[in-house]
Amino acid sequence: MMGPAHSLSGAAAWLGVGAATAAAGHPMPWPVLVVGALICAGAALAPDLDHKSATISRAFGPMSRTLCEVVDKLSYAVYKATKARGDARRSGGHRTLTHTWLWAVLVGGGMSLLAVQGGRWAVLAILFVHMVLAIEGLLWRAARVSSDILVWLLGAASAWILAGILDQPGNGSHWLFTEPGQQYLWLGLPIVLGALVHDIGDALTVSGCPILWPIPIGRKRWYPIGPPKPMRFRAGSWVEIKVLMPAFMLLGAIGGLGALNYI
Repeated sequence: MMGPAHSLSGAAAWLGVGAATAAAGHPMPWPVLVVGALICAGAALAPDLDHKSATISRAFGPMSRTLCEVVDKLSYAVYKATKARGDARRSGGHRTLTHTWLWAVLVGGGMSLLAVQGGRWAVLAILFVHMVLAIEGLLWRAARVSSDILVWLLGAASAWILAGILDQPGNGSHWLFTEPGQQYLWLGLPIVLGALVHDIGDALTVSGCPILWPIPIGRKRWYPIGPPKPMRFRAGSWVEIKVLMPAFMLLGAIGGLGALNYI
């Protein structure tokens, strides 16, 4: 999938989680719903850190381009070190390590730990990164014609405002985890969800996605999970643009209304 579809699917997924928690009698405070949807939209771009042409590689200028090159080499090294006899030869690391459930859990867990241990500035940094990515994904037309500095300023302003709202009593800094010292522990959840939604989206495309690594399937450790091949599509095709993206918007709207108890 392309960046905009990934971001839309991430936002829709978190809004769906909000609807599910509301139906279960544990509704999210509205700031958690909004912030979580934006974080999830941004996190749904992050697995493409292994691709130098991806949206995330352009998001933070030379820093993100360099990071993408490093992650690509790391992913390729892990692939070569762990591939089984049935796994294909590769020349790069795209759609390997960063497109697995294990990566999603480790990154999300790391962000939760950083938020708890690092305090307000760590929370602001996490929000800033994901707000910039959400802008790049959800508002991609405007982001493409705008300067990077304007996108970063909007991301920084959004992070500052949203952190201030979340810090207010009852607005969600302690959502789900209420013990002392667990403030913002939940921030890792939309990051995990965004990464997994990205992987599922890529699994629907022609190449599939090795989501289950390192669990071996048959003679392969990097088995490309996906539906039957006739049901797959190419990234950027009309199926993605004309069918899936409108579906994500509709499902997100329904999830948001359900989360806010309007339906």
